[in-house]
Amino acid sequence: MDRDTAEPVVETMPGERARRWAAHHRRTAANSTYVYDFVWDVTADAEGPFCTDVDGNVLLDFTSHVAAAPLGYNNPLLMERFEEFDLVDPTKIAGQDFYVGSPGTPADPEFPGPTQLMDRLRELTSHLGMDRVFLSNSGAEAVENAIKICYDASGGSRGVVFEGGFHGRTLGALSLNRSKSVQRKGYPELSGIADVPFCRDRHCSPESCDCGFFRDGSSALREKLDPETGHLPLEDLAYVIVEPVQGEGGYRIPSEPFMEELAAVSSEHGVLLIADEIQTGLGRTGEMWGSDHFAIEPDVITCAKGLRVGATVSNDAVFPEENARISSTWGAGDVVASMQGALTIDAIREADLLENARVRGRELVERLSDAGGEGVVDVRGLGLMIAVEFDSKDRREAVIEAALRRGLLTLGCGHRSIRLLPPLDVTEREIELGAELLCAAIDDVASESTGTGR
Repeated sequence: MDRDTAEPVVETMPGERARRWAAHHRRTAANSTYVYDFVWDVTADAEGPFCTDVDGNVLLDFTSHVAAAPLGYNNPLLMERFEEFDLVDPTKIAGQDFYVGSPGTPADPEFPGPTQLMDRLRELTSHLGMDRVFLSNSGAEAVENAIKICYDASGGSRGVVFEGGFHGRTLGALSLNRSKSVQRKGYPELSGIADVPFCRDRHCSPESCDCGFFRDGSSALREKLDPETGHLPLEDLAYVIVEPVQGEGGYRIPSEPFMEELAAVSSEHGVLLIADEIQTGLGRTGEMWGSDHFAIEPDVITCAKGLRVGATVSNDAVFPEENARISSTWGAGDVVASMQGALTIDAIREADLLENARVRGRELVERLSDAGGEGVVDVRGLGLMIAVEFDSKDRREAVIEAALRRGLLTLGCGHRSIRLLPPLDVTEREIELGAELLCAAIDDVASESTGTGR
């Protein structure tokens, strides 16, 4: 496959073989959040945002596996290093009891592993005074450990979350979710979790705010924590957790005043602030961390997805002193995934992909905004974390299907938005191609709704 000339080629989506693969998979797989019967052929050509399914259809993937593949498919900066590495077994070790290394020194090994991944994360958070990392298996585990260390460090038992937030599906993380009721309905929850509104208008001021966060010269968060009139005693508060840009909740970008108020309240009251960077981290927004765009200075960062493992990052004062307070059999022990995470960070730095994310993200937002399209009510984005919001959920779902038929992979988020996550090294040609396909899909749905479509 020549990435410079590749284009989507679709006969039928899903094709016969894809339907068989998906049906066979569902014979055993529990019901979950599968969007459509796209079946990637792992042996076929794939590079950058282009991949091939089991029926030979070539698709343009603007999901990056929900930000978990930030460099797209078969990025040469990763693949060339992997070709040098002879696969071993076990690739996952009991990383809380053993260490793993390779020829060379710990500071400059032949192949980076969990130790070097932690070194890189410490470097990337040094501007926040962070110097300690706990690796885990997933983003949800990273959040679980974040709230545990905050409970431990603060002595408090309560937390504050934001409406629309999503932090994972393990029971502790699930208790923090305020995205969709189906995620929490009927499950037991952590007690003491309060919520406040999240900014819905990235251009708002305290005076124009209509989401309920700012009111009467104050804010909902400040009022909750007020020592005289608030109902959440500061001595009971362990943490506030926020996504710099909400992911599952709809790719909502907060306003500067909102983040400035969050920073001010956290600082004034000495509250531990957790930034959930599982989807916004690793360059997705055009900065290494989504929080780098704003006034907040988190005390804890959680990351995963593009990192290929989960990680909770903070400083020595927040992490527990006792050895067994946090641990995990495979914590810090995935040899290949840790190498992948370390090399992903290296690739982002070496290829200046933060700048590319900023430039290409602006191009995609501008193209989609200029094109408009029936039913499009908003186009928003930060870096390559972009949403197109429609006037209804039904239209959103129809556009996702129409885009798939044209060879563009997208995903929904929030109630009626499509999320677009091209790889961080996406090219101008690929941005133009993706925009054309999505606009054509929007037109397809408009034509079908009026009976003029094919």
